[in-house]
Amino acid sequence: MSNFLANQRHLVRRFVTSLSRASPPSSDIAWVNENLLPSELELWLRMKSYDQRHSIEVARRFDDLCPVGTRDHVAAALLHDIGKIEADLGVFGRVLATIVGPRGQKLRRYHEHELIGLRLCRTAGSSAETLRVLDWSTQEFRNDFIVNLLREADQI
Repeated sequence: MSNFLANQRHLVRRFVTSLSRASPPSSDIAWVNENLLPSELELWLRMKSYDQRHSIEVARRFDDLCPVGTRDHVAAALLHDIGKIEADLGVFGRVLATIVGPRGQKLRRYHEHELIGLRLCRTAGSSAETLRVLDWSTQEFRNDFIVNLLREADQI
């Protein structure tokens, strides 16, 4: 399947699952708590419930793909979309942002969520390894085994 089709499938799936406001199960919240530093957990708890569920799904898939991953790697998987908390867009605002691109301040923040998330995680005191895995702004990530597994886990 081409990257374009895989991305479209991923976006449709994210949209459909975003329509539910259900919180993640308490067992998943406990697992998140085990894998995040207290300051990272504070950030994670600011996410909308559908983003929390998505982050858990991605982190669990990552964990399955990379059983030798460390707590730092799982934390990166859980926090990979944390920058979206600053965009403060609902489901339909995100659809609009995806269609029209980074026009206006809120839509631009949504499109820059990876860099914003990296800044938030730095401020929260995330480990150097968690920050390295989250820093997708460099060309080096393209050949990084852990980063590629995280990206794969996010695209399913």
